Amino acid sequence: MNAIDLLLTRQSTPLLSAPAPDKNNLDTILSAGMRVPDHAGLTPFHFTIVEGEGLVNLSHIFVEAIKSPNIEQAKIDKTAKMPFRAPLIIIISTQYQEHEKVPKEEQLITAGCCVHAMQMASVALGYGAMWRTGALSYNDSVKKALNIDVQNDIVGFLYIGTKTKVLPLKPTRFYDDRVSYL
Repeated sequence: MNAIDLLLTRQSTPLLSAPAPDKNNLDTILSAGMRVPDHAGLTPFHFTIVEGEGLVNLSHIFVEAIKSPNIEQAKIDKTAKMPFRAPLIIIISTQYQEHEKVPKEEQLITAGCCVHAMQMASVALGYGAMWRTGALSYNDSVKKALNIDVQNDIVGFLYIGTKTKVLPLKPTRFYDDRVSYL
């Protein structure tokens, strides 16, 4: 698959299983994340790798984050299963830095580009990948448990694994109503 085909047929793959990328492929995926546009070379992001026993730990972190007196058991059970959607998760978070020319918003975009680049690298290597966010991305107790400063953001949970099912290609979305010329 060439780069243009990869970009024009990109879609998330939610049904993932083992095997996860091996060490060499994981290095390639992480290296792709390091090649993103990065004004002033601040590297305002961090990658947390979750696999094996780490998935169990992340499950506990998620459950603790949502516990409250009126939470239903079904919600707890569903939340506990979330990390097991794939054999490997890369959590991409920001590491904001004060800089006179690079505002926080631009640093957030850079971290988002990391997620996209790593997802594309995963697909190029033959894996499936799914970029997820949701309420747990914004939860301070999740951030603290992952050693992420609460002033930073979790940009995404990138689930990576082997596709369990070939999904039909989603219809192409056209840009005609999204473009204007000056």
